[in-house]
Amino acid sequence: MFYLLCPPASSATAQSRLSGLRVKYVFLVWLGVFVGSWMAYMHYSSYVELCRGHVCQVVICDQYRKGIISGSMCQDLCSLHRVQWGACLSSHPGQQVYSGLWQGKEVTIKCGIEDSLHSKAGEGVTPRRELVLFDKPNRGTSIKEFREMTLSFLKANLGDLPSLPTLVGQVLLMADFNKDSRVSLAEAKSVWALLQRNEFLLLLSLQDKEHASKLLGFCGDLYVTEGVPHGSWPGAVLPPLLQPLLPPALHRALQRWLAPAWPWRAKIAIGLLEFVEELFHGAYGTFYMCETTLANVGYTAHYDFRMADLQQVVPEAAVRRFLQGRHCERSADCTYGRDCRAPCDQLMRQCKGDLVQPNLAKVCELLRDYLLPGAPADLQEELGRQLRTCTTLSGLASQVEAHHSLVLSHLKTLLWKKISNTKYS
Repeated sequence: MFYLLCPPASSATAQSRLSGLRVKYVFLVWLGVFVGSWMAYMHYSSYVELCRGHVCQVVICDQYRKGIISGSMCQDLCSLHRVQWGACLSSHPGQQVYSGLWQGKEVTIKCGIEDSLHSKAGEGVTPRRELVLFDKPNRGTSIKEFREMTLSFLKANLGDLPSLPTLVGQVLLMADFNKDSRVSLAEAKSVWALLQRNEFLLLLSLQDKEHASKLLGFCGDLYVTEGVPHGSWPGAVLPPLLQPLLPPALHRALQRWLAPAWPWRAKIAIGLLEFVEELFHGAYGTFYMCETTLANVGYTAHYDFRMADLQQVVPEAAVRRFLQGRHCERSADCTYGRDCRAPCDQLMRQCKGDLVQPNLAKVCELLRDYLLPGAPADLQEELGRQLRTCTTLSGLASQVEAHHSLVLSHLKTLLWKKISNTKYS
């Protein structure tokens, strides 16, 4: 007699569960490989689109060899090949940013690429960039006409200020890089193209200020500034594609773990507050910070503050021109850049002229997350109180002068007292 031997029910159930687990593990591994491959592909695609420094150099050197443009670093860039391009730091395809080396110094290389130029140009075709960017001034323009042309441009962008003739003189002096006491057409075309770059215009206006990077050289509209400052935002080390994916909680945790020691942060914060002072009623007008994030807060090896990116620091005249007569349904319609927002007049359906938040209030909002964690116990309460007062400031003209200056002065004094007469000062 034969008996059919069947495995116990419990054994069959265990095998079934094991098979199910194997399927889950295989699926998870496949999912991980798929997601990893997709992220690698997207990062590569993003990198190729964002990092086009080779295109920049080819275009600039092509214009230089044709005699269309000139500049203090053209020979080193195009003929002697003494400019070394380092890591790509671009966050937008239209503005190429690289670290590099020039004349034995660490530098930041910046160059604009118009989207319409590189998207329509085929492989091996040099975009005809001179047709759109290096088109002014025209041949036959006198130095007097170029001076007037530059003055009109600066008035339109910075406002009608008595100091502008001095700035025009500095523009012409910079254009004459070889010091032959004349400005050639190539030199004039180069400096005119540079003036169209918002950050360059800001660098020129703030060149006497210690918290903006120093301009070191140029070729056409490619220019070089001091080396890349250290970043205060840990997320800045991530690829640009992944930065928006960083959760706020993880962002704050990284900030606490990787940020400099608190006294160094206090020193950087003092520099940032001084920069706000420099932007307010300077020699060349008032400027607004229209993207106030830690990503723009940089510092040197000695923890001196440097503004990492001036792209979103905008002249008051440009913001007012944007707001003037602009139709709106709500305040969000009256926003210049990321956070330069004016109220909407619901009756007139037009934007008002005063911004809701001045530079100082936005910076203090930033400093609450930057300074309060890890602050000395005997300073926490007073520092928190002063920062809260600061964040409630409005942009109304009636408040701006005395009140803002007083709040800023108190905050700087509080921080400086804590770190003065120590190695951190």
